[in-house]
Amino acid sequence: MNTRLLKRELSLRPTRRPKAAKSGGTHKRIVGLKIGASQLSAAVVTNNGTPTLTQVSREPLAAGIVVGGELREPLALAEALKAFFGKHKLPTRGVRLGIANNRIGVRTFELPDADSKQLENAIRFRAQDALPIPVEEAVLDYHILDERFGESEPRVLLVVTYRELIDGFAGTCRSAGLTLAGIDLEAFGLLRALNSPGETAAPARAALVAVAIGHERSTVAVSNGRICELTRVLDWGGANLDRALARTLNISADEAAAMKHGLSLSAREPGEDARAEKAREVVLRELHGFARQLVSSLHFYQSQPGALEIGEVVITGGTSELPGLAAELGRLVGASVSVGNPLARVTLGKKFEINDQLGSLAVAIGLGIED
Repeated sequence: MNTRLLKRELSLRPTRRPKAAKSGGTHKRIVGLKIGASQLSAAVVTNNGTPTLTQVSREPLAAGIVVGGELREPLALAEALKAFFGKHKLPTRGVRLGIANNRIGVRTFELPDADSKQLENAIRFRAQDALPIPVEEAVLDYHILDERFGESEPRVLLVVTYRELIDGFAGTCRSAGLTLAGIDLEAFGLLRALNSPGETAAPARAALVAVAIGHERSTVAVSNGRICELTRVLDWGGANLDRALARTLNISADEAAAMKHGLSLSAREPGEDARAEKAREVVLRELHGFARQLVSSLHFYQSQPGALEIGEVVITGGTSELPGLAAELGRLVGASVSVGNPLARVTLGKKFEINDQLGSLAVAIGLGIED
């Protein structure tokens, strides 16, 4: 059984160029698609030199269809995708789907010079370390990186995931009438949206940490300026704040969400009542739990050979735009934290309309970018 699906399904690097819909000449149009626990989001990007963002769309997704990055209701998702693409008149060809799941292993390691057969054997051996499952149940892909500066042994970027995870999403997209250009990790799309293209001329002095705060979960990607060296999915999202507010203040989930978006964590607002002050205390307390998970991930990264010091932490997602959240998270983590600009890597099409919540579309935008 073929365990490597380089250009057909799982693509690691933006340098891989899967077939995509042409939008005139040789321009490549990619539709970045993110399927979350509560939302479908898509970004249409035309890649010709500087990527051009021409459309973004999103729609709520019923609870229980996708849980923890796992597809639970394929038929329901196929129908939701059909309706989503039809309603927003999105291209159905050249779709790059993002996945985020803790059943995905990502590793970088040094590999002595070897012929092709030895290379395959070494990769398969390391795959067992990245994700201890039988090879026949896995989909794996790898990319040979440039030799490290001043070192003789090249490095390998390896991604391993469960075949049934890939097959489930790929089959559902086909049922919805979508033609996939590839399946990528959401972490890689996140870095493409927030990081500079290409490889640096010299080693980075500090690692960039990109964090997409989702509804139920958050994706963390650590980059050395050239590649993603660590990715994790944290069981924490904006819904944690909603539930804590609803529970503490005895209000509905919708009321809690509205209250959250009206809060500022920076300072007490003039004329603020005791209820709003209590809400801020609840949010700040819940943020400690997120910070602990993030710090644990960063400590794990720094325990790896060759790890860099943590430089900047860039956050995105709807919750990241809560006033004062970045500063408070930075205080808890002990690093500089800023809110990323999801439009930093793209120009805007002539008819593009600015969305007031673009932060939650950063991953979809990055999935549409080809470097």
